[in-house]
Amino acid sequence: VQLQASGGGSVQPGGSLRLSCAASGSVFSINALGWYRQAPGKQRELVAAITSGGSTNYADSVKGRFTATRDNAKNTVYLQMNSLKPEDTAVYYCNADLFTGRRTYNYWGQGTQVTVSS
Repeated sequence: VQLQASGGGSVQPGGSLRLSCAASGSVFSINALGWYRQAPGKQRELVAAITSGGSTNYADSVKGRFTATRDNAKNTVYLQMNSLKPEDTAVYYCNADLFTGRRTYNYWGQGTQVTVSS
């Protein structure tokens, strides 16, 4: 079982990126998933969360700019990031409860770098 985050990159302020977090292996479904980020010298923080039913919550700092969605058929969760700011620069991680059909396990993705700079 593997959880892999991708889609990071470098953009100018005001730009957009879409991150993906895909579960592979013997995974029946992704239950709840959280997107976290960690900037240099700062603690890891939760920026967005999405439940198995698609309900979402966002940190105040990203509310209105970031949107989490999910494609259950692909066992993938996305984070659409718009109007990016330099302070959004961080390594972004996904953390999910993965249901294998018998048990639920918690996994972290490996992180993807997002850099917002002019």
